[in-house]
Amino acid sequence: MAAVKLTVVGCSPAWPNPGGSHSGYLVEGPGRLLLDCGPGVLPRLREREGWPRVDAIVITHFHLDHWGDLVPWVWGTMYGLGREVPQAELWLPPAGREHLETLGARLGFPDMFERTFALREYAEDVPFEAAGLTVTALRLPHYTLQTFGLRVQNARRTLAYSGDAAPSDQLVELARGADLFLCEATLARGEDEFLLRVKGESMIEAGILPGDIVVVRRQSTAENGDVVAALVGEDEAASEATVKTFHREGGRIRLQPENSAMEPLYPEHVQILGKVIGLFRRL
Repeated sequence: MAAVKLTVVGCSPAWPNPGGSHSGYLVEGPGRLLLDCGPGVLPRLREREGWPRVDAIVITHFHLDHWGDLVPWVWGTMYGLGREVPQAELWLPPAGREHLETLGARLGFPDMFERTFALREYAEDVPFEAAGLTVTALRLPHYTLQTFGLRVQNARRTLAYSGDAAPSDQLVELARGADLFLCEATLARGEDEFLLRVKGESMIEAGILPGDIVVVRRQSTAENGDVVAALVGEDEAASEATVKTFHREGGRIRLQPENSAMEPLYPEHVQILGKVIGLFRRL
């Protein structure tokens, strides 16, 4: 983005990585816009300055790992170093004000967030201005919770942020034409998919690199050309998982590496665990 800087403040999953923090992405220029504010984001921002000076915060959804540090932000603003810092706008999903009021009644007092932030609610697919940038929120699937992805634009560039959404046609539309796609990893329904970390270089020519996390949809069958996760070995006790391209040749199965330097596998036993439907990569 022209004259805009993106800082990954935190990107841990629902359980924090060692020494890490949950979701928080700082976009700077012309103002300072924070996308989500999960636990650990506030102390990370405080490493840069005594108390964060941001013009606006946008929350994509109300899973704790995306908003939890709003609570200590309240206490620090009311009683600590944040008292002298200008109030930031806090943009929330539809009905977010009411939700924060309910949370506030349990965590402190009902208007604790309203005292600290200039509360706003965005509407689906309606652009709004925040920190000098144009932001548009698009509804995306994430379990049963109302969740949005964000398109952040200036006059020349577009950043798309998935906001912890599962692979879907809507996610494709969110990212379409963006100069940078910031995509977090999650599932649509935990019982239908699982994640698998890739080791080795057997699939590099298919764009699957060592350390990538592939999203696998559970299924026990595959079509020729599907990229699958499978258990392979000499018998039904096979416990070694692999990611390869599936081909059926007569009475046997070929698992093809997508690496021209490697030979295909013809294992005696193959148990298909599922089809690879996406991947996530830490940048």
